[in-house]
Amino acid sequence: MSAEQPSRRRDAAATKDALLDAAAELFAERGFDRTTVRDIAGLAGVNQALLFRYFGSKEALFELVMTRGGFAHLEATAPEELFAETLRNLLTSDNTEHRHRSLETYLRSTGADGAGAALREQLGREYGRALATLTDQPDAELRADLALAWLLGIGLVRAVTRKEPLATAAPEEVERLVGPAIRTLLERSG
Repeated sequence: MSAEQPSRRRDAAATKDALLDAAAELFAERGFDRTTVRDIAGLAGVNQALLFRYFGSKEALFELVMTRGGFAHLEATAPEELFAETLRNLLTSDNTEHRHRSLETYLRSTGADGAGAALREQLGREYGRALATLTDQPDAELRADLALAWLLGIGLVRAVTRKEPLATAAPEEVERLVGPAIRTLLERSG
């Protein structure tokens, strides 16, 4: 009987991962409010009761998705690379494991209340703090917020409203046009 337990644990771990991956995909595509527990479980190929068993609630799962995506990305990325890396992730249309869709999740879930709202605020503050370290200007926080607003605006126009020509612009072209302005905005004086 004890030989069965490791298999069950592996299945539980695989189920949790499948639910997290499905939730991350759906929250990025639809936002928190428009994603249902049934949709998440369906995409993961499991019974929705398992979502509640492993995570407690959709809100708790959302928090974990944001933590796993946004905060992990923030922690793993040097401040000097944060804007470009986040922009690249936003512009990339593939769904590889290496692509972080936390900005899309952030954008599509902005109106949602509850614990997710505080988490989104905290994530925004942390990205702003990281970007503010790139400049020694006295208005560093404002400059960082402007850079973050540019990312959010690009995400909104490209991924949410799908306005042309930005919706289908080549990632390299967008990066070529945005890069110099961001470097100027976040410049160091010395």
